This record gives sequence, structure tokens and C-alpha cells, in this order.
Amino acid sequence: MAEIKYEIAEHVGVLSENAKGWRKELNKVSWNGRAPKYDIRDWAPEYEKMGKGITLTEEEAEKLKELL
Repeated sequence: MAEIKYEIAEHVGVLSENAKGWRKELNKVSWNGRAPKYDIRDWAPEYEKMGKGITLTEEEAEKLKELL
């Protein structure tokens, strides 16, 4: 399996935190050197592991904001 490289370009905020310290966060993340996108997912403390998540383009994030 190919290694996934990521860089958190901007920390937007924490949505929640569970008892084990994992936090559901909204960040702008660059995946494999691409332009950063909005990203919602669970992160382990110190960002050493991550859960499944969803990425959104700027346009998709705006549409989600409208829908909410």
C-alpha cells in the first residue's frame, strides 16, 4: 500500500474530543503535495494516526455552509 503524505496547512477548529483523546477536527490539509482542501476527520493525539474522513473543495465547503 502506498504511503499517504499529508500536511496540515491550517488548523480551523476542534468539533469534539472523545475519552481516548482523539479529536474530530476541521482543518485544511494538503494530501500528497496537492493544494489544501477542507478536511473533517478524527485525529489521534499528536496527529500520529487518523480516522476516515471527508475532504471538501472551497466550493463544496461553501455549499455545505449554505445547507447548514
